[in-house]
Amino acid sequence: MRKSELVAAIAAKADLPKDQANLVLDSILDQIIQAMGRKDSVTLVGFGTFLQRHRGARAGKNPQTGEPVTIGASNTVAFKPGKALRDAIAK
Repeated sequence: MRKSELVAAIAAKADLPKDQANLVLDSILDQIIQAMGRKDSVTLVGFGTFLQRHRGARAGKNPQTGEPVTIGASNTVAFKPGKALRDAIAK
């Protein structure tokens, strides 16, 4: 499902025009991004939790030359699915 399809589904379910549904979706995504920037987690009960995780520096290798390289530490976003989502996927 693409964003446009999600916006159309939200518009139909909430009886909103598509431009308002798009604004709602953009606002939700913006708030999740801002929370991740503050290193807060975002929990949507039943759906899941978005949280920031730290990856430490590690050794890797260049696939073209085989030479060892150091991959620097970084932060990433992780998603932990909630029970309702896990149950829906399991069926």
